[in-house]
Amino acid sequence: MPRDGNVTKTKIMDVAQQMVLNVGLSGTSVEKVIEQADVTKSTFFYHFKTKHDLASALIERYAGNDREHFSHFMAKAQQLSRDPLQQLLIFVGLFIEMTEQLEDPFPGCLYASYCYQSGAISSDMIRTVAQMMHYWRDNLTDLIDRVSARYTPKIPTESYQVADHLLTTFEGAFILAKIMNEPKLASEQLIQCRNYLELLFEQST
Repeated sequence: MPRDGNVTKTKIMDVAQQMVLNVGLSGTSVEKVIEQADVTKSTFFYHFKTKHDLASALIERYAGNDREHFSHFMAKAQQLSRDPLQQLLIFVGLFIEMTEQLEDPFPGCLYASYCYQSGAISSDMIRTVAQMMHYWRDNLTDLIDRVSARYTPKIPTESYQVADHLLTTFEGAFILAKIMNEPKLASEQLIQCRNYLELLFEQST
């Protein structure tokens, strides 16, 4: 495909993604995307046969970017420290730094947008979201297992539960910041999450 074709496809997807985040899948129409992307119908349908195809491409791209961010931040945390607790805290800290740099209007979370209207999308798209949630849970659980092996938690807990708490905070912070129109709320909640981890695995003096 010509280079310009890739640029146009990306433009269509960027416009559509922002629309889905703002008004949901049901409020996103092919006609509105075509208008805001300033492309012709033939151009749109060259890249996407249906709205369903567009929605599928959006969540696949979003999940791919999410996995890339996770892997990059985890690798950086492991590079900066050999201590599993410090790796965990650095990992969360990198996401705090990322959310602090997000500009208003806050982007929100495409996963949540799809789950809210799961009846309007295919099971394959919901499966993509579920796979990413398991990706986060499994990788965080592995790291928290290593943290727990070195630092006994202050209260009895399971590693996967701590991982789910982290994931819930990450996703919930994005949703709350979007709904309440308070961009700083996301980083503030992630800071609270990091504080919790420091207290949970605090070393005895």
